[in-house]
Amino acid sequence: AMGRVAAAGAVLVALVVLGALPAAGTELSGVFQFMIKHECHFINSTEQVRFVKRLIYNQEQYTIFYRDLGLFVGDTPYGEKIARYWNPVPEFMERKWAEVNRHCWPNNEVFNLFSVDHRVSPPSMSISLLPSSSQPSPGCLLCSVMDFYPVRVQLR
Repeated sequence: AMGRVAAAGAVLVALVVLGALPAAGTELSGVFQFMIKHECHFINSTEQVRFVKRLIYNQEQYTIFYRDLGLFVGDTPYGEKIARYWNPVPEFMERKWAEVNRHCWPNNEVFNLFSVDHRVSPPSMSISLLPSSSQPSPGCLLCSVMDFYPVRVQLR
């Protein structure tokens, strides 16, 4: 429990510091963006996964976590400082290692429903005449194409 409190405190300190340090030579716009981007790269369909976690502040990536390496790598001087702070904390790093199970595998099952497990299926198509509201003559034809995979379709 004490390790979780320390890790939570470290994240809070990092967020406070991030919000307090504007980029050198720039004026404050009043808008700050902090973003964490999780990436799951599936190799050989679903046999192997490469997990990457990117930490971005105001459109600049400052730190990245590579699960393959098992550590954070700094992309900026501030990012290097964060990496040196987090990498030696075993409880924090164990949670980073477990993120592949939390982010990648459950989402992969959902994505597979819509991509990998789909087979080519022909479209079903209907053409309807839509009457014009302002003219007595027919307005236009509506062509609807449904229930097909892959999603690319060409009409002539």
